[in-house]
Amino acid sequence: MVGETTIPLRVQSVTPVSAGVTELVLVADDGSDLPSWTPGSHIDVEIRPGLVRQYSLCSDPDDRAGWRIAVLREPESRGGSIALCERVRAGDVLTATGPRNHFPLHESPRYLFIAGGIGITPIIPMIKAAHEAGADWRLVYGGRSEASMAYRDELGRIDPARVLEWPQDLRGLIELDQLLAEPQPGTLIYCCGPEPLIAAVEAKSAHWPHKTLQVERFAPRPLTDVPPNTSFEIELVDSDEVLVVPPDRSILEVVDEAGIFVLSNCEEGTCGTCQTTVLEGVPDHRDSVLDEDERAANDTMMICVSRALSSRLVLDL
Repeated sequence: MVGETTIPLRVQSVTPVSAGVTELVLVADDGSDLPSWTPGSHIDVEIRPGLVRQYSLCSDPDDRAGWRIAVLREPESRGGSIALCERVRAGDVLTATGPRNHFPLHESPRYLFIAGGIGITPIIPMIKAAHEAGADWRLVYGGRSEASMAYRDELGRIDPARVLEWPQDLRGLIELDQLLAEPQPGTLIYCCGPEPLIAAVEAKSAHWPHKTLQVERFAPRPLTDVPPNTSFEIELVDSDEVLVVPPDRSILEVVDEAGIFVLSNCEEGTCGTCQTTVLEGVPDHRDSVLDEDERAANDTMMICVSRALSSRLVLDL
């Protein structure tokens, strides 16, 4: 998103909350209130120059004194999780952009929340909001083991009767066939977790009403039937330029080379940071952020991965 600024954040505490998961509480370095946010929001944390990672906020939106994130230590990662879990200490200062929300909680009388592992983080404030609104809700929470599943006690304190824990070492994979067999009228499904879980929930809930399922991915969705990359033009209305995007370059790379700054982060279509308004033309959407209707509208795109189906795109840049 063009124009977003970074916020200096002081690390107030660093606390292990389960096997492999570390909680960080972040406050404004100057002691001021942090920006407001809604359940499903995330921030982009700059761990060091050039290393930015996206984390869901899992604290209370009404508490603007601090933000809480939880980080899964991934040994095979590119260094972000290890740095936050092992090297960051209370008193350190980080910077972040956001919050932004591509996974909003829509009003509904009933919710089915399905979380896997660290995917519980955006779900926690959703459950609290649903509970406070008096909605009927249920959580199915899966993980490799009970020891790896963060915030079990906190979730149990909200309403233990509505929480079904599903540790894989004791119960195997979540029985989605049974869970999603019969569509429930007026129910929204929210799912976050590893790609195999999300893909399975998408498949098993395909017979539910349109837009019942809302998901957030931490990794790019698998793409099928993608057309080969070809060259196309982009017209930048604010910059009064026309640029050519060759087959081996992204729109983001081309505009950056032309000296036009667009804030970006993941560069794989999962964070939504580079979302750009499309004024004319037909994008080839390859992101993991927009839903089916948003892609069909063709009025916005993630320029880090998406391309063009038309010969020219006119962008609000």
